[in-house]
Amino acid sequence: MTLMNVLLVAAGGFFGSMARYATSAGFARSAAFKWPAATLLVNLIGAFLLGLLAGADAVPSFMLLAGTGFMGAFTTFSTLSLELVKMVKEGYIKAFILYVLVTYGGGITLAWLGYWIGH
Repeated sequence: MTLMNVLLVAAGGFFGSMARYATSAGFARSAAFKWPAATLLVNLIGAFLLGLLAGADAVPSFMLLAGTGFMGAFTTFSTLSLELVKMVKEGYIKAFILYVLVTYGGGITLAWLGYWIGH
């Protein structure tokens, strides 16, 4: 682990977390969405973009910046998990099942599509 690698991940993480915050803040103002739409959006976009980077065989330094740093901070598994628990706790079982299917099915599909396009 070199200082340059740490700085690349840190810079990517900074911008990824700011993009995540901006996305969440934008959706928080909208009452039209009953789902955790911001989490779904960032996770699906992140899956596609990470697949694209991997498929394009991005150079290691760019993977650290954009893949590990930006995508690692932009996407969120912990928030997804908590939101799923809340959906079950509040009795939204059908929404929970659909959200899980869309998140994982869509994420895998978009990662594959990104990889295919990048390759």
